[in-house]
Amino acid sequence: MRELPLVSLITVNYNGLDYTTELLNSIRSFSYAPLEIFVVDNASVVNPEKILNQNYPEVKVIRSEKNLGFAGGNNLALPFAKGKYLFFINNDAEFTSNCLQTLVEFMENHLDAGVVSPLLCYFNESKTTTSDLIQYAGMTQVNALTARNKTIGEKERDTNQYSTAQKIAYAHGAAMLVRQKVLEDVGLMYDKFFLYYEELDWCERMRKEGLNCYVEPNARIYHKESAAVGASSALKTYFLNRNRILFMRRNKSSLKLIPFFIFLIFFTIPKNVYTFFVRGEFKLLRAFLEAVKWNVVDINRKIFSKKVNYSMPRDYIFKN
Repeated sequence: MRELPLVSLITVNYNGLDYTTELLNSIRSFSYAPLEIFVVDNASVVNPEKILNQNYPEVKVIRSEKNLGFAGGNNLALPFAKGKYLFFINNDAEFTSNCLQTLVEFMENHLDAGVVSPLLCYFNESKTTTSDLIQYAGMTQVNALTARNKTIGEKERDTNQYSTAQKIAYAHGAAMLVRQKVLEDVGLMYDKFFLYYEELDWCERMRKEGLNCYVEPNARIYHKESAAVGASSALKTYFLNRNRILFMRRNKSSLKLIPFFIFLIFFTIPKNVYTFFVRGEFKLLRAFLEAVKWNVVDINRKIFSKKVNYSMPRDYIFKN
């Protein structure tokens, strides 16, 4: 049998130690090797290092004294990651058997792939249904006018309708296996997003370098969706809308941005303001307007990052 390559598994913890330990327990239940595991703590109120070091000695804990967001937190582990592949996984997810090996074998056999995600299903602790509820089986391309796209398979019952690997527009940041070489050819995830759209932006940049994005539904992850942020919080409203505009600014040509901004100004903004106002969701209304304002203020700033040197870590406390 061919020897399996080293995988560097990276997860970010932010005030969610219970979820993180559940993830680590699920990792212990499968047999993939060789594997190195990193937990980046994104300035949680209570430092989890002592608990993690005592109960999970196989885990390398990186503590940031500042919340760096999703991309920044994951990027913090990269100077230490030695794997041929990097597996980014949300701490509110749980493994299934053979998931990681299936993804690695797919990447080994598809050299055009820069990233592959598994099938994501909503976590169902009660196990009362006969089939899983799908969260993600791929994504379509972001529409150049509306800046919206579709998550394939979302809220569908799994009847094995997604059973073969497919090229898709975007991987899912909750679980994605990435070639280490992507860091050299493409660079890091752009940490200015902070939360949401980082992986979509990364996938766009991969495609510009000739790399494809895939979903492999024969690998499966269970995801406790919105466990950290909340289904309709002001935080989520702000970053989704702020970053949707930022994504378009970074990835669409000036000519294609003209109809997008016309649609944004004359349809998207009035529609959202009206909807939030009528519903009395004034916190969400303020968050939406702040998201638009951020892009107006930011419009003249440089948004195209060069390939980042990831050989040197940022400020960190690292204990083996």
